[in-house]
Amino acid sequence: MKQSILLEGQKFQITIQRLCHQLIENHADFSDSVIIGIQPRGIYLGRRIVEELKEIEGVSAIAYGELDITFFRDDFRRKDSGPLVPSSTHIDFIVEGKKVILMDDVLWTGRTIRAAMDALQAFGRPAKIELLVLVDRRFSRQLPIEPDYIGIQVDSIDSQRVTVRWKEVDTHDRITLLTEEES
Repeated sequence: MKQSILLEGQKFQITIQRLCHQLIENHADFSDSVIIGIQPRGIYLGRRIVEELKEIEGVSAIAYGELDITFFRDDFRRKDSGPLVPSSTHIDFIVEGKKVILMDDVLWTGRTIRAAMDALQAFGRPAKIELLVLVDRRFSRQLPIEPDYIGIQVDSIDSQRVTVRWKEVDTHDRITLLTEEES
């Protein structure tokens, strides 16, 4: 596999900060907004954004939750890798009438986001749902889903992979494009 580093180090952190400032422009004090990280890897983005927002805005509390979508995916019965092990959902608030900001690390086909919107209905009917992604893989969408906030856009083909590493679990922050080398 050939690896191309798309973003790392200080540029990674600046991208997170830019996304936070865009959120502040649209959500002010977050009193009517909630942030929800999509399991499994969108939670690292969600946690990082919430911590950065608290630091920038000087607020102590922003409603944050983590949503598991395992059994809401339209392909969960098609997996041949054995029994599914769901992540956990931690949402201790109702989203009824709130502006919900869903967060995921990579937007590819759009199926994860569709599943997240289905799963979210158990917590009420939001006034609005927005989507923030660290990486938007354009030209790969299978559903008509587009992000409201984008860290970086990547033009890639289906055979390529985009991986996001988080210092919280992977020792460092890095976004990499993986391409199979031709033989």
